[in-house]
Amino acid sequence: MNKKENPIIVGLDIGTTKVVAIAGRKNEFGKLEILGFGRADSEGVTHGVVMNIEQCVQSVDLAMKQLKENAPLLDVKEVYVGIAGRHIKSMQLQGSRVRTNVDVEISREDTEKLMQDQRRSYLPSGDQIIDIIAQDYTVDNISNIVDPVGMSGVKISANFHVITGDSTAIRNIKRCVDRSELKTCDLVLQPLASAAAVMNEEDMEAGVAIVDIGGGTTDIAIFSDGILKHTAVIPYAGVNITTDIQSGLRVLKAQAEQMKVQFGVAHVSGAPANSYITIPGLRGLPSKEVTIVNLAHIVQARMEEILEYVMFHIRQVGLEHKLNGGIILTGGGARLKHITQLTEYVTGMGARIGYPNEHLAGGHSDVLMSPMYATCIGLILRGYHDFENGRMEFTGMNGNVLRNSVDEVVEEEEEEEDDFVVEAQVQQTVAVGAGRSDKLKKRQDNMKQLFDRLKGKFMDLFEDIDEDPPLE
Repeated sequence: MNKKENPIIVGLDIGTTKVVAIAGRKNEFGKLEILGFGRADSEGVTHGVVMNIEQCVQSVDLAMKQLKENAPLLDVKEVYVGIAGRHIKSMQLQGSRVRTNVDVEISREDTEKLMQDQRRSYLPSGDQIIDIIAQDYTVDNISNIVDPVGMSGVKISANFHVITGDSTAIRNIKRCVDRSELKTCDLVLQPLASAAAVMNEEDMEAGVAIVDIGGGTTDIAIFSDGILKHTAVIPYAGVNITTDIQSGLRVLKAQAEQMKVQFGVAHVSGAPANSYITIPGLRGLPSKEVTIVNLAHIVQARMEEILEYVMFHIRQVGLEHKLNGGIILTGGGARLKHITQLTEYVTGMGARIGYPNEHLAGGHSDVLMSPMYATCIGLILRGYHDFENGRMEFTGMNGNVLRNSVDEVVEEEEEEEDDFVVEAQVQQTVAVGAGRSDKLKKRQDNMKQLFDRLKGKFMDLFEDIDEDPPLE
């Protein structure tokens, strides 16, 4: 496909400590070219859950503003949004369908219907399905089929990994995006997005555990034999390390965060023995000194706890001896010094840092090489996966557009103003001639009702029947 025919997809990562927006488009070689980048400090989000919508909207607006400053010709209207939080759960389901016409090959429509059947499964009150991933299929007596399309058979069955979340938390994230005047194309579980950015086919076949250590949560996605086996969200991450340093060394939160980033070491053996950190005193109080070894003890204790949770989930699916690819660490927490050594020590598996350069084209900024941007780049790749499989259309006036020049942007704004004037004149004419144009008014009302029914069809999954009042 020609580069200009590929859609421009924007990933929006709303995290506990940061909000990141990245726009990308695939080139003719299938590599991702980054067109714009924006980042802002996150406010109103705690452990991946939106607690204050107004503050969260401001953070999203700041990130999008920076994105547009970096790419002034880019017009962003729709985004892929990452989701995480302690409310995220996963479960295994099995489904089957009996086909009536056995002479016809199994089509993609058959597998999609089988997948949609799972949306009618029982869920706890207040929960909502975020994603359904097919693991393997069975056609009649033939099992362990990756893709049954093109085969013949009477009964088609499948094992599904279903990811659910709290419907209120999902609605709040979507409200934040809506108030920023953006359309949510899809909500994607953050560890799956990170996995798409840092993992390749060999990793999936060998078996790996993706561990995304973020600000508020640690997200896990476990793959084996090319299949997603398990996902989980651990409510402990970088913010907890900062809180431990704050309480353990009795410093301010900002000082604790700076100490973690600048001097934090995940394993005590990597800390210099005779190095000290001088912390200024408050309001005339004398400054105090802290050894980096003491800081490392605090960081290591919390990181060991997080990695023990990771091992608990790996043992839960019985893959502690089958992940030949080891553990891939990503997210902002993966920047801690000696984090791979501690991971290997606690888990007994090989470990490496996952950088999101697997699918990027050359010439991109070195800033994006950080593992903390893996989720956002993975969201773009998820969008392309949907586009290439025919699940999503990014054409027409509602898509993201890269203008050829600033004049084109100005020209479109002028056209919008002209359209507004014309619409106002039409409305005035209709109002004056209301008594003589009842049929015309009735036809306009019918068209409005039709568009209201069509409006937002794709996002009906995230809407309640009774709309809640907006949160303040």
